[in-house]
Amino acid sequence: MDSTTVMFSALFLVWCTFVNGSPASLEVGKLTKATNVSWSSYNFKTILSWGPKPVNYTYTVEFSRVGKDKLRNPHCIRSTETECDLTNELDVKGVYSADVLSESLHGTSDYVEPPFTRSKKFCPYNDTLIGSPEFKLKVNENKKTVLIIQDPITALHKDGRSLNIRDIFKKNLKYKIAYNKAGSTGQKMLIVDESKVEFNNLDEDQSYCFSVAAYIPSRKGDKRVGEWSLPKCSPQEHKTLFEEYGLAVIGGAALIILAFVIAVIVLIVVCCKRVRRRTPTAKETIV
Repeated sequence: MDSTTVMFSALFLVWCTFVNGSPASLEVGKLTKATNVSWSSYNFKTILSWGPKPVNYTYTVEFSRVGKDKLRNPHCIRSTETECDLTNELDVKGVYSADVLSESLHGTSDYVEPPFTRSKKFCPYNDTLIGSPEFKLKVNENKKTVLIIQDPITALHKDGRSLNIRDIFKKNLKYKIAYNKAGSTGQKMLIVDESKVEFNNLDEDQSYCFSVAAYIPSRKGDKRVGEWSLPKCSPQEHKTLFEEYGLAVIGGAALIILAFVIAVIVLIVVCCKRVRRRTPTAKETIV
């Protein structure tokens, strides 16, 4: 092969490269923007998620507090996952947005800036869903029903311990308590500040059913109320005879019964005496 043929072959390959692009450049040119970028947060466990699953490209998450510089989580850089855990990256009361960038596997792209999709704004303090609290029922020495609520534990930690929702919301945390007589549809609602509540207006001989939810009055709309707990019912109290009717009623009934018994005995005695009196008279008549 002479030098002229080699030169023309080389020029042809260069021309093809400029016209059609290399296989790598074709691949990096096809970057799909993330879709359905959304926040999900439960008891301050906060996840940013999106789609679709990447093919021949990766995702990088950049997040920032309003008015602040963008930050990155090292676990969410050039990742093939479609979610990013930002629980420990966010200040509780901060307002954030996040960008999900689509980037080439090869580190080069036809784009000056990689295509991205931005999330809606999110604030953990105002937006995280508060899970249903656990609670138990007791009857105190005054025979009053006492409801004791356990503040739900969050995904946040401080000084080596897990924080509960009261550690975070403090005086802004209240609880809604829905209750009704067992078997009744008439429900009452009570809002309390504390985690321990004594009920003084319940019928002592009735069973009541209770449900509890965290209530954050500073929030807006449906986000004020957390998840409702499953209902729990207090046991129906079985009173003793003295508690049910009282000593006076029982004493009166006993006196009536005693009087009746005495009357029956007296009647029997009288009847027996009459029978005995008639028996000798009958014998004398026969003689």
